[in-house]
Amino acid sequence: MIYLSHFAFPDREREYNFTMRLKRTCYDTVYPFLILSAHQLKMLDFEPVTILYGGNGSGKTTALNIIAEKLGLARDTLYNRSNFFGDYTKLCSFETVGKIPKDSRIITSDDVFDFMLNLRCINEGIDQRREELFEEYQEAKYAKFQMHSLEDYEQLKKVNAARRNTQSKFVRNSLQDNVREHSNGESAFLYFADKIKENGLYLLDEPENSLSPEKQQELLRFLEDSVRFFKCQFVIATHSPFLLSMKGAKIYDLDEEVADVKRWTELGNVRAYYAFFKKYEHEFE
Repeated sequence: MIYLSHFAFPDREREYNFTMRLKRTCYDTVYPFLILSAHQLKMLDFEPVTILYGGNGSGKTTALNIIAEKLGLARDTLYNRSNFFGDYTKLCSFETVGKIPKDSRIITSDDVFDFMLNLRCINEGIDQRREELFEEYQEAKYAKFQMHSLEDYEQLKKVNAARRNTQSKFVRNSLQDNVREHSNGESAFLYFADKIKENGLYLLDEPENSLSPEKQQELLRFLEDSVRFFKCQFVIATHSPFLLSMKGAKIYDLDEEVADVKRWTELGNVRAYYAFFKKYEHEFE
């Protein structure tokens, strides 16, 4: 499914006309100006899966943030939005096929990291409360308690619960189970599964972060199924060989001096992995 068909960035001349009007002495940077034009990236033509490939500093994350800003997509965490982001996006344009679905969003590695961190904080709080409940159980079970007024009713319920139940059952009834019973990779994958709905446009910034090779392949299958069966469109910034191999993906190589479309097996990162494993092929036999 295609919702976003084209996105145009300002060329170097339009950027130059804007930046020349600035009092440059007031600013250390005009980001995101002069980033994508360095690779002469003027237009992205989208397929159901479009991948922006490149190393750090290639502009792939910048491109995603610009697209998300221009389209007004939902996001969970802040990003490097300079004073000139709004000026830059005004110079951009795009074409869609119908309306962008309401559940569309950008998902960044910071979103996933914050999600896992929040789970960890919740669990640490739960673990601390569990220790407190162990002590409350012992005090309530063996307390010499008499009810004198309605103000003592809650304490009476606690004493009765402690005397009727074992320590473990008392704690279980008083405390929710830990939210996180998964590894970081499993938690990260669950985040993608929760956020990606049917009929949506999703921008994914390096989704392989926090995922093992096995989980990256599981995410690959999930994304392919989301395109095939659930009418999703993806624009992905990545250098993961597993995600680069996605069926039917159109890949822009932003490491080239002039951004170009390539097959995944032509990309430098993938070729480096291939050469390395070929060198040690005999050790796998």
